[in-house]
Amino acid sequence: MTHYHLPLRLKRLRKSKAIRALVQETRLHREQLIAPLFISANIEHKQEIKSMPGQFQLPLASLAEEINELGALGIQAVLLFGLPEYKDATGSAAWQKNGVIQQAIKIISNTNSEMLIITDLCFCEYTDHGHCGVLIDELIDNDHTLELLGRQAVSHAEAGAHWIAPSGMTDGMVTAIRQALDKAGFIDTAILSYSVKYCSCFYGPFREATLGAPQFGDRKTYQMNPANSNEALRETELDLAEGADLIMVKPAMNYLDIIYKLKQKYPEVPLCAYQVSGEYSMLKNAAAQGLINEEQAMVESLLAIKRAGADLIITYFAKDIVRLI
Repeated sequence: MTHYHLPLRLKRLRKSKAIRALVQETRLHREQLIAPLFISANIEHKQEIKSMPGQFQLPLASLAEEINELGALGIQAVLLFGLPEYKDATGSAAWQKNGVIQQAIKIISNTNSEMLIITDLCFCEYTDHGHCGVLIDELIDNDHTLELLGRQAVSHAEAGAHWIAPSGMTDGMVTAIRQALDKAGFIDTAILSYSVKYCSCFYGPFREATLGAPQFGDRKTYQMNPANSNEALRETELDLAEGADLIMVKPAMNYLDIIYKLKQKYPEVPLCAYQVSGEYSMLKNAAAQGLINEEQAMVESLLAIKRAGADLIITYFAKDIVRLI
């Protein structure tokens, strides 16, 4: 057999597990994972979300147990979504002092004072029409919604939230929230802005989890067109100019190019990516049918998000992945 004198054989660095680990370029760290939680004011026992196997709606009474489990695994951050007692046209339950998220924040603080508490700031779960703000006819009243977002943000900060994460893609939301927080004395409360949130079909299971599907129409008038890439740069530039401390891309797996593009443009800004409900459920269902290996698919998908440039990842696989790393 002829042996060719090749100057470099890259397979030499893939020869064993130890070698592959030594030269691995991208790694997942539990400290950079955020676990989303759904907190309901209307149930007494946790209920599995049918479209999201392994994920649950949690009553307030079960929250401490969940936080202890996450803490034991080394997960240091949670993102909270609320299912309120009632809904109305303005989503007024969102800013009540005894609202479900406000109560949840206090429970988490008392259970694990080291846990970073991030609260989603939006109205789709709180409005009876399921849209992300106050409406005029069938369109978002942008400026009225900004006023109510400020009120909601202050109520979360008063309860003890560390980061506020506005997700409604309301123009000017970061400015309105920053001004409201600062005026109320919460100058150290950070804003993780959903700067780039696409109008995606991959939110379907989430809308079951939060009972927050729009009752009419869609969200194309305020969430981004999946066909657009440069627009993501414009949205992010605006949010940073308004005072966002961190930025986010949502969904993640179909938008790796956007994550990469933003990280190249703003390398100094912490970048979060949200592996959303549909991405999670798609992998879970494919694995359940024996089409893919769930563990490998989970790892590969999260590595891809990290490799693209995400510093932080919100994922429903948080507990599963930390058991492997």
